[in-house]
Amino acid sequence: MNDKQKQIDIKDVTAPVRSHRPTDDGHIYVRAQTGKWQRLRKYIGWFLMLLFLVGPWLVWNGRQALLIDIEQQRFQIFSLTIWPQDLTLLALVLMVAAFGLFFITTFLGRVWCGYTCPQTVWTFIFIWFEEKLEGTANKRKQLDKSPWNFNKIWRKTAKHLAWIAVSLITGFTFIAYFVPVKELAIQLLTFSTTFWVGFWVLFFAVCTYGNAGFMRTIMCTHICPYSRFQSAMFDKDTYTVSYDTERGEARGPRSRKADPKELGLGDCIDCNLCVQVCPAGIDIRDGLQYECINCGACIDACDQTMDRMGYERGLIRYTTEHNLQHGKTKVLRPKLVGYGVVMVLMLGLFSYVAANIMPMGIEIIRDRNQLYRETNQGLVENTYTMKIMNKTLEAETYRLKVEGLDDVEWTGPQEVHVRGGEVVSVPISLAVDPYLLKTPVKDIAFVLINTGLDEDDGKATLRNKTKFFSAIN
Repeated sequence: MNDKQKQIDIKDVTAPVRSHRPTDDGHIYVRAQTGKWQRLRKYIGWFLMLLFLVGPWLVWNGRQALLIDIEQQRFQIFSLTIWPQDLTLLALVLMVAAFGLFFITTFLGRVWCGYTCPQTVWTFIFIWFEEKLEGTANKRKQLDKSPWNFNKIWRKTAKHLAWIAVSLITGFTFIAYFVPVKELAIQLLTFSTTFWVGFWVLFFAVCTYGNAGFMRTIMCTHICPYSRFQSAMFDKDTYTVSYDTERGEARGPRSRKADPKELGLGDCIDCNLCVQVCPAGIDIRDGLQYECINCGACIDACDQTMDRMGYERGLIRYTTEHNLQHGKTKVLRPKLVGYGVVMVLMLGLFSYVAANIMPMGIEIIRDRNQLYRETNQGLVENTYTMKIMNKTLEAETYRLKVEGLDDVEWTGPQEVHVRGGEVVSVPISLAVDPYLLKTPVKDIAFVLINTGLDEDDGKATLRNKTKFFSAIN
């Protein structure tokens, strides 16, 4: 067999890739779109934006209700104060968020990106300013191509000033979750802030300006890892923005009165509005793509076109692959149920731990120089240092006692006053008659009692176990 007979003819079946970006330089001029999905997206975006802006100004019992105080190493959430000792809560929050994201992605695809992601919310806010100050997508395109004149200068200047204002407000608000908001506002207005506080406000303002103003979907497609691993959670029953190829093809323009069946055409009139309104600049008719953020803009655009043509809506819609193949969508499936169960369990565990956080803490440190010593009275003495933490923001008085020793001689304070958020070290010595000790090592427990609470309250008493050493053989 010669070489020519060994060769296998290869046919290139790769579909030609068209550039769906409106300009050659890659800039996307997003066309404004209305419709039920865009209204929902805007309502959700403005609601989340309002929560973000109002959060630092909320007050609880005379204090900022939401504050991550790095200097004092505490996290204030209304009446709940979380300290480094309670970081288990942070791990649980992250697990709940992770499994919640897995659950939503498996069920509804990338709707987090399209409706609630801060990158998307801020990007659409910046695009809104573009539309108000520079006009529609076509006008913005023409403005960029036009020579610099007074009209172009003032519109561009106004747009960037609006972007800068939003970015500065964003940077200030974000840092206000870490620095008391009133103190931060006064420092910034009087230019008396510290270097690092001012630096971080400007840093996050610059990040907002760059991300929402220029990078936009580049963040979603090339930097955010979510677009890359989302396919691991998708299946044929995941609801995503999809184009009904069977119904839409073959696509082509026609008059409203023309019968598409007689022309051999589908319902798609190839108006390209779905591409023009897409913030990622993709063509959903090419199938599911990782750049798609499931914002539903193309659905609203296509539905309006179908209304004008007198066709049924839903050529582009939220649906599943099984549904497009005339199959039945299975909502309750093992993967989705598994994510949901784990999320609920983690949420329940978080609620339980959060509800049972002790408002005080106690740490016992033994004297490291010697295990025990004998006093002049012949007693066996052990020395401890007790660190008492008041996890609340109010001053509290605590009473101390020990369990596991009879007829003990206590040296040191048995009632301690601790201000809110402070840690107090208390030296304690316990002395016991050696005839009362049966073993060389005895298990004991120090008990910390909050005198301001009812002793029947589960959070009024805290025990910490330790050892009492002696010379008994």
